[in-house]
Amino acid sequence: MTKIQDLTPEEVAARMKIGGVELIDVREPGEYEADRIQGALLFPLSSFDPHALPKNVDIIFQCGTGKRSAMAAARAQAAGLTHTAHLAGGLQAWKAAGLPTLAGKK
Repeated sequence: MTKIQDLTPEEVAARMKIGGVELIDVREPGEYEADRIQGALLFPLSSFDPHALPKNVDIIFQCGTGKRSAMAAARAQAAGLTHTAHLAGGLQAWKAAGLPTLAGKK
């Protein structure tokens, strides 16, 4: 199995700016509604189906602290997909780096 790739908030932000990547938020809907990274797609880990992920694009997984996103990457790999990257430290690290979120915005 391929090692899970830990990306910093700055690396994720740069890759999102360039494009060709989807940020997949694996937190639960209530967490997503309360605060999220703009452009992140919701795929809760509780009902996670790796085969439902967007095709033909690089995937970066993200959660609150990095634990669930690493689990999602491992599940994707176990399903035969090549998605190995996640936001190390999750939304907490993103905010600590001073990057913007959509706190409380619908």
